[in-house]
Amino acid sequence: MSLSIPAAAPANRSGTPLVAIGLLLAGALLLTFAVSGRQALLFIVGGALGLVLYHAAFGFTSAWRVLLNERRGAGLRAQMVMLAIAVLLFFPALSAGTLFGEPVRGLVAPAGTSVIVGAFIFGIGMQLGGGCASGTLFTVGGGNARMLVTLLFFIIGGVGATHHLEWWSALPSLPPTSIVSSLGLVPALIVSLALFAAIAAISARLELRRHGSLERAAPSEHQGWQRFLRGPWPLIWGAVLLALLNFATLALAGRPWGITSAFALWGAKVLQGTGVDVSSWAFWQQPGNAQALAAPLWEDITTVMDIGIVIGALLAAGLAGRFAPNLNIPLRSLIAAVIGGLLLGYGSRLAYGCNIGAYFSGIASGSLHGWLWLVAAFVGNGVGVRLRPLFFPGERREAKLTGC
Repeated sequence: MSLSIPAAAPANRSGTPLVAIGLLLAGALLLTFAVSGRQALLFIVGGALGLVLYHAAFGFTSAWRVLLNERRGAGLRAQMVMLAIAVLLFFPALSAGTLFGEPVRGLVAPAGTSVIVGAFIFGIGMQLGGGCASGTLFTVGGGNARMLVTLLFFIIGGVGATHHLEWWSALPSLPPTSIVSSLGLVPALIVSLALFAAIAAISARLELRRHGSLERAAPSEHQGWQRFLRGPWPLIWGAVLLALLNFATLALAGRPWGITSAFALWGAKVLQGTGVDVSSWAFWQQPGNAQALAAPLWEDITTVMDIGIVIGALLAAGLAGRFAPNLNIPLRSLIAAVIGGLLLGYGSRLAYGCNIGAYFSGIASGSLHGWLWLVAAFVGNGVGVRLRPLFFPGERREAKLTGC
């Protein structure tokens, strides 16, 4: 089973876009009065992220699977473009410590055993669950019913990891290290851009060796404003816009885009509601986590943006005429969603983030743990790709990106 964006007849012109727009406007209005105008703007940024992810079919999971299986590297090269733009925007602001007069900080975490193990099992979970953190959210919004199962167990795995994260955190690791602080602004930019170029060049070489030419983007049936509204978009559009929207998140929130901390928070809130004293766990006694646990969910930036992503993807799916939920999920695929979701949730907490918080925003912050995450998660994806036939018998190898 391929977790591509559900393909439905273009004639599906339901009221889905109006519902999504109504939800975005209502949510922004409520957040303005309940929290702040800035929180409302972050909700809208989340909506924009969901729309971009869906229309550009900007998936990390299928990009790595296609590279591993078919040596097609367009998706990975788009990620390198995204990261290059991000560091050019982020590094000067993080070096200065302020952006538009407001303090900002990067997502910099320890690089060690827990990151290696967490990113590795997260990579396996990507291939079994059928998506990463961003992919799970935007495909849920796009109408993929199976990904609701992945999301549910993503939450369970995430909150489960917080119960004994203290043990993992005590394992050997390097302290939080930013190359912007360690090397200086210009050397950090040079090193990062050189690494992005090298990774892109290696992927292109592998593709040329296997196929003799680089893959060309499929032509779109829509052009001009029709294409902008209904998609699909070229990957490069997605790369540029995701980098800009992450920078907007940095400006509004004071830190980069993240996703999975909210999943653990949702799970903790549910457990707390059933009488479990999660506040006694070491993870939830840390000042920032304790504050999030005690506060209403609408005050949590990551929660607000995650919900925005789902609604933004719903809007994109409606505009594309492809919102068509399918509840016919094969049993093996369902089992893979359960296992994959647990691995994704557990791994994201161990690794201080996911493909967004650790990989995208981590590297954009100059954090060494972001690069360690990339290597370990890629190896995990390799294992996950080999496990997929157990759960998806007869699955045809993808020759191109499928959007998750």
